[in-house]
Amino acid sequence: MTSPSIRSFSAALLVATTLAATGAQAQGKADYSIYGAGNTYVGLNVGRSDFAINSGFGGFPSDKRDTVYNIYSGTFFSPNFGLELGYTHFGKIERAGGTTKAEGVNLSLVGKVPLGSSGFNLLGKVGTTYGRTDVSAAPFTGVSSGRETGLGISYGLGAEYVFSPQLSAVVQYDEHQLKFINAGRDRVGAATLGVRYRF
Repeated sequence: MTSPSIRSFSAALLVATTLAATGAQAQGKADYSIYGAGNTYVGLNVGRSDFAINSGFGGFPSDKRDTVYNIYSGTFFSPNFGLELGYTHFGKIERAGGTTKAEGVNLSLVGKVPLGSSGFNLLGKVGTTYGRTDVSAAPFTGVSSGRETGLGISYGLGAEYVFSPQLSAVVQYDEHQLKFINAGRDRVGAATLGVRYRF
């Protein structure tokens, strides 16, 4: 069975592809190079998070998803590779008679593969996230309450359509390994849509 995160990402990718095709028809074969060596960009993405963590015992209501937002900035040291630094707030979910929330700062190596001269790019990233989690839970649920911080790996894939030398739209799916109190590290995903501005 396909997970809700993958279905959401697939739907977002379909929307981005449709927008790209529409933009390409409107603008012809314009080839905007938004990323060159030394280029810097900022971005804002918004979407849905997906907490892959257990909900403990008892009949308490349990969520897996909330609104996620990500603000970031990056710079390219070649036309295809660069570094990106960002902050992500994964939202807050109801879980085990309490709440669970998470946030993190991420540093990643990013890559871009252009698809011809249409302005459509495939994106990839791999790096590390310093995460902070905060859990409150009812007694005897098997879920510990408390805060935890730590480093974990992160990675993601996405697609982008470049509208102009300064502006592009992106759709992406990222996964972060975050540390939770007395539970080790668990995956938190983020399927998002956003915009980037180069300066």
